[in-house]
Amino acid sequence: MSTLKIAIQKSGRLNEDSIQILKDAGISIDNGIDQLKAEASNFPLEVLYLRNSDIPQYLIDGVVDIAIVGDNLLVEKGNNIEVIQKLGFSKCKVSVAVPKAFNYKSVQDLDGMRIATSYPKTVLDFFNSKGVKVDIHQISGSVEIAPNIGLADAIVDIVSSGSTLFKNNLKEVEVIFKSEAVLAVSPKVSPESQKIIDTLKFRIESVLRARKSKYILMNVPNDKIDAVGKILPVLRSLTVLPLAQEGWSSVHSVIDKDTFWDVIDQLKEAGAEGILVCPIEKMVL
Repeated sequence: MSTLKIAIQKSGRLNEDSIQILKDAGISIDNGIDQLKAEASNFPLEVLYLRNSDIPQYLIDGVVDIAIVGDNLLVEKGNNIEVIQKLGFSKCKVSVAVPKAFNYKSVQDLDGMRIATSYPKTVLDFFNSKGVKVDIHQISGSVEIAPNIGLADAIVDIVSSGSTLFKNNLKEVEVIFKSEAVLAVSPKVSPESQKIIDTLKFRIESVLRARKSKYILMNVPNDKIDAVGKILPVLRSLTVLPLAQEGWSSVHSVIDKDTFWDVIDQLKEAGAEGILVCPIEKMVL
């Protein structure tokens, strides 16, 4: 069997989250300090730790089969690389920011101005789509300082919490697009590697479903089970087990983590008692 090559960022939060989702998918990786390459001990996978900005080219060239990378980089450098799974972490925005004193009303206010960015293609595509001409200054780091030192009138950069903009006396005025970590595939992947990718994707999907869900158990009077069942978004049907106390049952289901508290309130009103909520490690459909 061939070995699948996957690229992940060699340091930072994206690295940590990437390793964690592989671990949650049952893959053991010996990722020692300063390693640039590591093999999984229980899955045909080899991990290459690369600079984030280099990963799209490695995919294009077929040096790696797949990668966990921010889709903001694929928009900038990916040349239509296929994304097979959004991963739900490392979420951010690629945004336009200007000095706080700038009386910004619309993107037209930036016509003819200097924009500092690490994403020249993204910036050019965005402003061209708005019919706005800008002078792009490409820099590789510390983009947010550019207006303060007179290098640019505005910037386009990644925004997470917005604290970096605030510290540099900038304000976000336009969101070009929202980004998150994704699983991306090389256009040169072999059929044999594709089979391994399908297996890996299946495992990751099971992990992601579990992260978005909670397992819920409750005691419900038998005459209230139908009412409770209308509230619960079940996978197929409720699990109902009789309790020792006559007229009562234990009802089990899965609920979405994002709507958890609203559902709990409705269940209590419908007559559910002794509600227990448990994390789900994996969810295989």
